[in-house]
Amino acid sequence: MRISRYWKSVVAGAAAGTAALGTAVQDGTLTTGDGVAVVLAVLGTLGITWAVPNREPKGQS
Repeated sequence: MRISRYWKSVVAGAAAGTAALGTAVQDGTLTTGDGVAVVLAVLGTLGITWAVPNREPKGQS
């Protein structure tokens, strides 16, 4: 199965954003700092995941 680097980044960013948002709303409020942390988690994960190339499957060149 071949997954493009774009979809890999989108899924990773969504997972990081969901985790950060879940942590941010534990106290029942969402502050500006929490919002910034969620945005930075999503953007950081998108960038890092997009930069790492997919590994070639074994047996294919």
